[in-house]
Amino acid sequence: MSQNPDTGFPQGGIAVVFGASGGIGSALVERLQAGQKFRHVVGFSRVSTPAIDLLSEATLKEAAYSAASKGEIRLVLDATGFLHDDVHRPEKSWRELQPAQMARSFALNAIGPAVIMKHVLPLLPRNGKSVFATLSAKLGSIGENKMGGWYSYRASKAALNQLVRTAAVELGRRHPDSICVALHPGTVDTGLTSPFNTAGLDVQSPYAAADRLLAVIDCLGRGDSGCFLDYRGERIPW
Repeated sequence: MSQNPDTGFPQGGIAVVFGASGGIGSALVERLQAGQKFRHVVGFSRVSTPAIDLLSEATLKEAAYSAASKGEIRLVLDATGFLHDDVHRPEKSWRELQPAQMARSFALNAIGPAVIMKHVLPLLPRNGKSVFATLSAKLGSIGENKMGGWYSYRASKAALNQLVRTAAVELGRRHPDSICVALHPGTVDTGLTSPFNTAGLDVQSPYAAADRLLAVIDCLGRGDSGCFLDYRGERIPW
């Protein structure tokens, strides 16, 4: 991260969390509310009002404008993501690749967050620090891929990283004080990862992960826009 930036958020802004009903998302909402750094904390999920559906652009647009109606959006956290469900599991081999599973992974891990960016980035203030941060995964790093497997998840998160990088370039032209980043939260004890947590992993609680992510966000400066960072603020190879 930048070593000596002006990293403070202006007073009176609002924070927005997409995926607020998930393990990390709900913890982020609680920590943001407790921190009282933002005037309002707005959470969107499939059960919020308005509700969001990552496969429905109309719901994401409505959520963005609903949040903007409450004040200046200074922080947007995208805590959505898809790894597995009752039908689809991470692939161990190319023999397991299924077009439907791959399409679902890209729809939820890359296209949905891209549509969120489409509608929230233009709403960020033109002056003063604002941040859009999406939860990516170290498994999306091509440079770090030494183990293989998990084809759809890896590829969709790599796509998300490229979308963030590309959006950050455009955002820098229009909103030079704004920051757009991809963050790796580490292994977190949630329903997303619990079937795959094994001995030896540094598994964090959702609240510990939320605290670490918010600490990284607090320290972000302009020079960090377009980067892929972990929960310690260290850059991850693309």
